[in-house]
Amino acid sequence: MSLKYKRIVLKLSGEALKDVKNGDCLDSAILKKLAVELKQIHSLGVQICLVVGGGNIFRGLSGAKSGVDRTTGDYMGMLATVINGLALMNALEKEGVPVRVQTAIPMEKVAEPFIVRRAVRHLEKGRVVIFVAGTGNPYFSTDTTAALRASEINADCILKATKVDGIYNKDPKKFPDAVKYDTLSYMDAIEKRLAVMDSTAFSMCMDNKIPIIVFDMGGAGNIKKAVEGQHIGTIVS
Repeated sequence: MSLKYKRIVLKLSGEALKDVKNGDCLDSAILKKLAVELKQIHSLGVQICLVVGGGNIFRGLSGAKSGVDRTTGDYMGMLATVINGLALMNALEKEGVPVRVQTAIPMEKVAEPFIVRRAVRHLEKGRVVIFVAGTGNPYFSTDTTAALRASEINADCILKATKVDGIYNKDPKKFPDAVKYDTLSYMDAIEKRLAVMDSTAFSMCMDNKIPIIVFDMGGAGNIKKAVEGQHIGTIVS
């Protein structure tokens, strides 16, 4: 089987891991389903990195609205991504997949420090690498983290998992006449101010020629289809 993308960064939102029915921060069924899908593409030889948000636990921007200082709120959000990263590590290890967690904020008892060469070595040895704590700086989103880490490790693409099947000109859940894009240029995505990723992340991917595939995380086998080069979702390139 030929693989179009052999080294990927999979970007997950924290909300994607949430148990919507019970209101819990983490849904064990979602974590298991994701781990099984990742195990499948890992067995094909795909080198996998994960970047996960923390919005299911705490989001810096939301905290600012309730009186939390923006910088403090962003650090709280970064710590939330560590919790999610450890949950993903646990789920993957239960499926027999070797994992390393690397953090942008030093916490040696919890995770390794982020070191580019060490991350690449882990990938070459067949380990999944989970990047947590964002970039380690406030005012930068986990989308920007995904773009930065993908650039640093020379990833073939970023897979952005969402709750819709691609990028639309407006919210398809609110507007029945929303139009889906099959392909977009980086400049189109920036100029149209499409909210699927922030402009910093789009710009970094454009500068480093890293394609972004935006797809529905809920679709069975979608991650595998993406790495094989099957057309799913929206491709920004």
